[in-house]
Amino acid sequence: MSSPDVPWTLSNEDFNLERVKRAKAGTTVAVVLPAKNESATVGAVLDAVLVHRDLIDELVVVNDYSVDDTTTIADHHGARVVKLDGPSGKGEAMRAGLDATASEIVVFLDADVVNTTPEFVARLIQPLLERSEIQLVKGYYERPLHNMPTGGGRVNELAARPILSLLYPGLGEIRQPLAGETAGRRGAFEAITLEKAYGVEIALLIDIARQFGVHSLAQVDLGVRRHRNRPLEELRPMSMDVLRAALKRYSVHLPPQA
Repeated sequence: MSSPDVPWTLSNEDFNLERVKRAKAGTTVAVVLPAKNESATVGAVLDAVLVHRDLIDELVVVNDYSVDDTTTIADHHGARVVKLDGPSGKGEAMRAGLDATASEIVVFLDADVVNTTPEFVARLIQPLLERSEIQLVKGYYERPLHNMPTGGGRVNELAARPILSLLYPGLGEIRQPLAGETAGRRGAFEAITLEKAYGVEIALLIDIARQFGVHSLAQVDLGVRRHRNRPLEELRPMSMDVLRAALKRYSVHLPPQA
C-alpha cells in the first residue's frame, strides 16, 4: 500500500449535473449491469439510466444465466444484452461487460435496485471527469432493512469494513466497499485482475489502491438505496468470498475453495 491517505468524498451538495455534462465532452462512457434473474427490476434501472442518455455511449446488460425474462426485458428497455460464457458469478459478469465495451469510463450498476435514480451515473462519473488522478469511484448510501431506515448492508458492516480498517490503511474510510455502483477508468480495470464471484468489489478497492494509491479512489453520495434484502443464511457465502479476497491480498495462506 502506498500511503495512508484517504479517498476523496463527494457529498450530495458537491454534485452538479450541468457541470458533469460539460466535463464529459468527448469522453466515452459505458454502463454495464450484471444481471441474474432480475426481470422484476432491470427494466426500471435501465429506464432511470437512460433519462440522461447524452451521458451514455454504451449500455450493456450481462445475462448471468438467467432463467426468467431478464434478457427480453433488458432488450426491450434499450440495452445490448451480452450472454455470460463460462463460470457464473458477479466478478465473471463484470469482466464480460468490460470485454464487451470500449468506452474510456465504465460504470457498473446493480440490476436489483428498486430506486435507481437518473443521477446515479452522473454522480459516479463526476470525480473521474473532474480529477485526472481518480481511477475508481464507489457509491455510498443509506440502506434500509425491511421496515427500518437503516440496518441493510450487513456483509459490508460486519465483514468488509472491519477487515479493511484492520489491514488496509485508508480503505476503512470507504463507506460502502461492496457497493455495486462503481465507476472507473478502463485502464485501471485492465491493470488488475477482477476477482471471482462476490469478492470482486473489495478486491477492486485493494488492487486499485495498491496500483495507483488510496488518493486515486473517490466515493459519492447516492442517497438511499433499496434492493432485495437477502436472508441471513445467504450472506455467509458472500462474506466468505469477501474475506477470502481481502486475506489473499494480505498474503494469508488459505485452503483451496471447495
